[in-house]
Amino acid sequence: MTKTDVLIIGAGPAGLTAAVYTVRAGLQAVVFDRLFYGGQVATTSEVENYPAIEKISGPEFSMNLYQQAISQGAEVLFEEVEQVFLEGENKRVVTAQGVYEGKALIIANGAQRRKLKCEGEERLTGHGVSYCATCDGAFFKQKEVAVVGGGNTALEDALFLSHLCSRVYLIHRRDEFRGEHMLAQSVMEQSNIELLFHSEVTAIEGEKNVTHIQVKNRQTQEKRQLPVSAVFVAIGMEPDNRLFADMLPLDENGYLKVGEDCTTPIPGVYVAGDSRTKFLRQIITAAADGAVAAVQAGNYINWKSRKKVDFNRQIEKNL
Repeated sequence: MTKTDVLIIGAGPAGLTAAVYTVRAGLQAVVFDRLFYGGQVATTSEVENYPAIEKISGPEFSMNLYQQAISQGAEVLFEEVEQVFLEGENKRVVTAQGVYEGKALIIANGAQRRKLKCEGEERLTGHGVSYCATCDGAFFKQKEVAVVGGGNTALEDALFLSHLCSRVYLIHRRDEFRGEHMLAQSVMEQSNIELLFHSEVTAIEGEKNVTHIQVKNRQTQEKRQLPVSAVFVAIGMEPDNRLFADMLPLDENGYLKVGEDCTTPIPGVYVAGDSRTKFLRQIITAAADGAVAAVQAGNYINWKSRKKVDFNRQIEKNL
């Protein structure tokens, strides 16, 4: 069994920021992630709304944060967490590679892309259905593609693809975008982006690869077939908190019911980033949560240490 001070689940902006703050406080931190560092940021083409950084690519931002964490002494392990034990004085994380014990634990596992749940989506995932335009967009140069969604990610994806693809259909269920005004304005000014409001994808078609999608107008019920080679799904995020469902309270959408102080009902357990209930899910709010959770964890560990010292002194006094 490997022992450390703070166990951190998730190597996105929340988890890596927590690691930076933990090691700068003189404590050890071990970070776990199933796939890669950076979380959703690693699949974002450009970041333009982080303070003091005018523009940076998502992968570069992720690399910088990862390098900062490990250079200061944090350990990042690419191992999938299979079990957690939150009760008791020490917390435990179990992976296929081993068991890890810490004095405190921070949950920063983020959220994942929501699925359309329409015919053909699952079957053609990886064959034209994608959830990452920056990852897969280059495979569809000079082809017609579709983006589904109306938030910042969908707008960013449409703009990114408009520089690669001959035509981009942007399909949104509502009559206005939920993303930032400047992004929406840029999308509407792009000549090869066609907007389909009040619309939804009802089926994705193709034998081996995507060849067409079926789109229905929710107001008129009119159906339309679009000849596209790819569908990029960007309809928001959903958490995967099943690992903690029997231990911590979840809201109706599956997010961990934790406030701005990042504390949970279990002493020594904290939640940071997109997996908790919050008003705004952005890189900056994830990083802020990571800092708060790390300071809370550090204070908890120091409190436990002082309590133990005081208890030992009381024993010596009674001898």
